[in-house]
Amino acid sequence: MKLLHVGATGLVGGHVLAQALAHPGIERVIAPTRRPLEPHARLVNLVVDFEALPEDAGWWRADAVVCTLGTTRATAGSDDAFRRVDLDYPLAVARIAHRHGARTFALNSALGADAGSRILYSRTKGELERALADVGFASLTFVRPGLIGGERAEFRTGERAASALLRALAPVLPRRYRINPAAKVAAALLDAALHPQPGRHVVASERLA
Repeated sequence: MKLLHVGATGLVGGHVLAQALAHPGIERVIAPTRRPLEPHARLVNLVVDFEALPEDAGWWRADAVVCTLGTTRATAGSDDAFRRVDLDYPLAVARIAHRHGARTFALNSALGADAGSRILYSRTKGELERALADVGFASLTFVRPGLIGGERAEFRTGERAASALLRALAPVLPRRYRINPAAKVAAALLDAALHPQPGRHVVASERLA
């Protein structure tokens, strides 16, 4: 199969990329990014501007899409900039890929995704899920991790503190609130792409602990 993967430079995205390139069932990984990736024989890496995606490019043709695009409000610098990365870009990718024939889409969403939430992060994730449901994919999967465990390239003070607290409380916490290792989140996304089931599906955080 041919896999289109957006968000390959992030924590979960890096694990998706590594697992996909090692999987014998994936003949090619197409990964548009803002900065170049390490070359690989089965990787097609396009450096793109997500503000001006080339909608008619032939590389959009893929069997499935895995989306791990995302940032934080602090990194983005404003509410609008955050929503551009976490809502507008993934939705644009989904619509273009679907027009080029992709039938399967797997999204790295979040625990608590809810279009009606007062929390910007949760509301944005929920709005994206709702919009993706209208695109027309035959198989659509939302993977909803809680706090993701792993070493990020960028330092996130609050996330580090929360990780330390959750590790200490892990024996008594319900599974849905435990740390979700980035590799397990990636594996769930890749499984949804490789073994698509008709309809809409949710992989909850307790399955990723």
